[in-house]
Amino acid sequence: MTQPSASFYFPAPRTQSFCNQCGSKLTRLVPPDDNRMRDVCENCGAVHYQNPRNVVGIVPMWKDDQVLLCRRAIEPRYNTWTLPAGFMELGETLGQGALREMAEEAGAQVEPGPLFTVISVPYAEQVHAYYLAKVTSDVLDPGPESLEARFFHLDDIPWDNLAFRTVTATLERYVADHKAGRFQIHEFDIAPRDHD
Repeated sequence: MTQPSASFYFPAPRTQSFCNQCGSKLTRLVPPDDNRMRDVCENCGAVHYQNPRNVVGIVPMWKDDQVLLCRRAIEPRYNTWTLPAGFMELGETLGQGALREMAEEAGAQVEPGPLFTVISVPYAEQVHAYYLAKVTSDVLDPGPESLEARFFHLDDIPWDNLAFRTVTATLERYVADHKAGRFQIHEFDIAPRDHD
């Protein structure tokens, strides 16, 4: 698969220019009885709220000491390794979204486990949640968003080529919990780096 062109990846902007109710131009202002700037239609009165986006994923383990990672075939972070994860869809639970992403990106069969990490990423307007899961077969069938899916021994995780800081942080906590012989839920924040 070839790398997609830059024009292929264009996330929808968080702010809007026009009202999706009446089509009028929006104004940025603090509505009455509110406490922050919003996109507001002064024609029909609609307030266009923006809320954090949820990213859901799985830490898929094979034979207790191998983790399944996917090499990204899409931007951002093309050709880097990641846990199977992505944005939740409307109408899904956290767990359903995580299993869907697992199927789409790795094509692996898993036995779902407990929630493992919940990570607030306020500078990216996101919350990431990862579940533990046991891979039940070594047969993989990665979809079009992955160049490949592969098992890595915990000692061989490609730390210098991981796609996202939330993936790195989740894997670091998994390795630490694995060494300690007990797993717990980790809830934490990731702050922006100076160059983010």
